[in-house]
Order: sequence, then structure tokens, then C-alpha cells
Amino acid sequence: MPAERDVLRRGLEAFATLGYDRASARELARRLGVGPTFINDRYGSKAAYWRAVVDAALGAQLGNMAPPAPGSDDADVVRQFVTEFYRVSIDEPYLTMLMADESARETERFDYLYERYIGPTLALVLPSIERLMASGGMTRVPPDIVFVPIIAPVSGLVREPLARRLGRPERMQHADRLARAEALAKLVVDGLLTTKHQ
Repeated sequence: MPAERDVLRRGLEAFATLGYDRASARELARRLGVGPTFINDRYGSKAAYWRAVVDAALGAQLGNMAPPAPGSDDADVVRQFVTEFYRVSIDEPYLTMLMADESARETERFDYLYERYIGPTLALVLPSIERLMASGGMTRVPPDIVFVPIIAPVSGLVREPLARRLGRPERMQHADRLARAEALAKLVVDGLLTTKHQ
């Protein structure tokens, strides 16, 4: 019987690469190396298993994020937030793929992701963005317009076929991937901030 940690990690990979609908209970069991009733026996349903997978992956990430210290420079807060978001995407590509797939449709799963994880995460940086807009440090636009250039580029970090066709080397060390994530964060944040805050 695989350990709980392995069951959740392999589930994350399966949901990320197959999508929820194609990750049948039978296919999940095959990938886990268990009997066909394992998911229902242990979790009660595929939906409950998906939530357990998400909670294991995202709970740890959200737990590591703290609100900015009072008096922090807002431009630095945004820069650190975006850089950390891209670093997590490099360290947890299956999580990033799952979230990108789920965010494309209105489902109860996306509601779960947004209410428990995405919304609280964005709330950590939104006050800094609002203050930057109020002070002229960032162009005043609706929040969704600000978050699009932050979130959308992450697919270039984790979608290997596209990245390779755009010139990424075939095999890269983890440190090189992190350096690319940091370069992307700088490019994105510098584009968001006005000159005086860069």
C-alpha cells in the first residue's frame, strides 16, 4: 500500500496531466498501483480525493506565505510576491498545470481553489497594488488587468513543449530554471511599475 504522501503526489500528477474528467477512478488506481476501489474506499469519492490532493499541495504553499510586514515598500512586496509565485511554479509544475486547467472553467472545483487558496493568496498583495495605483507607482487599471500579466506567463515556465520551441535548452538544471523564473518576475514587475518605483 503506497504511503499517503505518495498517493497525494501521484494524484497531483495525474489530475495535472490528464485533467479531472479524464482521470477516472480506474486510471487513478492504475497510476497508484492499487485496486480499483481504493479511491472510494479511502477518500469516499474522486471529488474528495481531488480536494485532498489540492489541500496537500496548496495548503503547504499558503502556509509558507505571510502578509507583508507593516511599512514594507509596496513595490518590493509586489516584486517578492511575483518572484515567489514563479519559483513555486518551477518547484511544483504539476500544481501550476492543475490550477491553469481548473481556472479555465466555472466548476465547483474552481470555486474551491479560489475561495480557499487563490483569493487568500492574492489578498496578500492586493493592498500594495492598490496603494501603488493611488500613488502613481502603477497605472490605475482594474485588478483583473493587473493579475493577467502576472499569472498568464507562468505557462511558459511549466509547458515544456512550448518553451523548447521558443528556444529553451532541452535539459536544464533546477538552478537555471529558477534563474529564468526570477528573470521573468523582473520583466513582469518592471512592466507593471512606473519608472520612479523600479
